[in-house]
Amino acid sequence: MTDSADPINPPFPSSQSPEDTTDFGFRHVPRDEKKPMVRAVFESVASKYDVMNDVMSLGIHRVWKRIFVGMLGARPNMRLLDLAGGTGDITFGWLRAGGGPAILSDINAAMLSVGRDRAIKAGLIGQIEVCVVDAEAIPLPDCSVDRVTIAFGLRNCTDKDAVLREARRVLKPGGRFFCLEFSRVEIAALAPVYDVWSFQVLPKMGQIIAKDSESYKYLAESIRMFPDQETLAQMMRDAGFERVQYRNLSGGIAAIHSGWRL
Repeated sequence: MTDSADPINPPFPSSQSPEDTTDFGFRHVPRDEKKPMVRAVFESVASKYDVMNDVMSLGIHRVWKRIFVGMLGARPNMRLLDLAGGTGDITFGWLRAGGGPAILSDINAAMLSVGRDRAIKAGLIGQIEVCVVDAEAIPLPDCSVDRVTIAFGLRNCTDKDAVLREARRVLKPGGRFFCLEFSRVEIAALAPVYDVWSFQVLPKMGQIIAKDSESYKYLAESIRMFPDQETLAQMMRDAGFERVQYRNLSGGIAAIHSGWRL
């Protein structure tokens, strides 16, 4: 853990009220400062993002993403909006599973640049629209897509409730939202090992591989600040999703949440 940070009750800046601040890892920062701070993190790690995902999860993220894509029910007549899609793993998986046209979106242009290059190399770019999009204000009409996905991106958003409301708004009736995110470990024996890996090993690996330990320290902290499985499920219901459910992966290290717009 960090020296004095409390992941449950991090200190508020003295001049800020809780309503004016949001979490950035274990710190509270003014709400309007989080987006540029997150953008800086991902600009720093973009070129090494895929390598570091393998390091962070020991390669297991690839299994999680295959499970996630398999749950989407891809069809050629369906349109996907992939929020915080970054380097394109979910979008590519959707297309390879037989899905229709996809929008690969992210708030970070550096991440999208990597995703675009990968799509060109894979021969998939003709089926993908690449767009810089803030998931809290999606520039699409109501009821315009069949699936909305966000994988390992929701925890980095400032207003998560707004993201969920926007995801529901752009879904067609009968459409479905899926979120893959790190979650709350539910196997007690895993917790201490997971903490050592997150707060001691990952920042060191980040320094070695991406020359950036602070960004990976933030990423580890952001996981601990993210709502647990039941809390996120209730947030989705509050946003208007129905038949909300979740599936734990690797003992709750990650979880897939889904909900319908009916």
